[in-house]
Amino acid sequence: MSSLPLLAHTREQDLLALRHGQPVSAGQFLADARRLAAALPAGRHVLNACTDRYRFAVGMAAALLADKLSLLPPTLTPEMVRQIQAFAPDVFCLADQAQSLALPQLAWADAMAGASPHAQAQGGAWEVPQIPASRVAAIMFTSGSTGVPVAHRKSWGSLVRGARAEAGRLGLHGGPPHSIVATVPPQHMYGFESTVLLPLLGGGVLGAGHPFYPADICAALAEAARPRMLVTTPVHLKALLASGLDIPPIDLLLSATAALPPQLALAAETRLQAPLLEIYGSTETGQIATRRLSQGQAWTLFPDVALSTSQGQTWAAGGHVEQATPLADELEVLPEGRFLLHGRTADLVNIAGKRSSLGYLNHQLAAIPGVLDGAFFMPDEQDGDSVVRLMAFVVAPGLAAPALLAALRERIDAIFIPRPLVLLEALPRNSTGKLPREALLALAREHLQKKARS
Repeated sequence: MSSLPLLAHTREQDLLALRHGQPVSAGQFLADARRLAAALPAGRHVLNACTDRYRFAVGMAAALLADKLSLLPPTLTPEMVRQIQAFAPDVFCLADQAQSLALPQLAWADAMAGASPHAQAQGGAWEVPQIPASRVAAIMFTSGSTGVPVAHRKSWGSLVRGARAEAGRLGLHGGPPHSIVATVPPQHMYGFESTVLLPLLGGGVLGAGHPFYPADICAALAEAARPRMLVTTPVHLKALLASGLDIPPIDLLLSATAALPPQLALAAETRLQAPLLEIYGSTETGQIATRRLSQGQAWTLFPDVALSTSQGQTWAAGGHVEQATPLADELEVLPEGRFLLHGRTADLVNIAGKRSSLGYLNHQLAAIPGVLDGAFFMPDEQDGDSVVRLMAFVVAPGLAAPALLAALRERIDAIFIPRPLVLLEALPRNSTGKLPREALLALAREHLQKKARS
């Protein structure tokens, strides 16, 4: 396996993407990628900030053709950009919208100006490029406990094996190509694997948009040909079901970024009449397992991926996971490549000898009728005699804090009741529906400052 194809599509006229309602063939994609590759600057590191998923995919392919590395940080905050530039001083930003980043920038429109959109590739012959399997194709970043981003290099071989394993697990091999509509951006690991690599390497149809609101999701679904697959998160899925809109038929649902509440999984499958699968993975390992919650709590590993335990920690290795990698979750390993997820190690809460997890507490909070969104937060330990207490931030229009606290007492041990419980109009979730700890910490500080002023 010295080299692997850039695309699974076997014919130039195969449908590869849908952009603003217009079909894009595999031949046009390769022509765009070669044209962009020729326009890339000298720097070897590309920060791909394209918001249009098709353009992002072309940028990723162009970087591969030009032997450059795609850098994919979790955010584009000024501090993160400074850290990325320190990591790769020659980095430049490829963007299809104006970006206020302190980096050299290549605008998509400038790079592609003057070229025919239907130009044939190198003499008109249809040929899918082969990429060395060992070549580092992308570098994903996690925030790192010290505040310095941690780089995770992904070889082309590992990315291809992971995408093929996902396609096989989802039943996408051998049937008609699925149109993929996604509410998650392509820059994060889940979006990168399931909305860019999966259609390119599984022969599917990439949806270029990034619908966020329920009405936009419905419009994107209606535009896509069946069979349709919606790649989403629990937050987006809950909002879609609560919208009351007429949701176009969906043939497959995929969710990640947080464990689905069982009642939401059941409601989604009942309402949409489609199987709902969850992806389990991390930036470090990529996706490694799936489950269908309506059929059981256990997760099933991808082929050739195995778990082991050492010194109280679970490790993943095999398949597309090229080296043994520790997992940041509490897992219970079961026979036949299965496991149970008991929450993140960092989410464990121990108060006066009693243990729970933030994931469990969040699940109980979300199950209260009238709660639209919510999250528990455990501040860091402080020096001195002050007692660190659990907090909770809740979006629940029409409900007062006493009623919410009373409902929580019916569900969780009294020692885990939040003090305080703060009502908000919305939570500061990011584009993948996650709530970074830094965002919760900012909410906690804001609440304490208001309390001090009053």
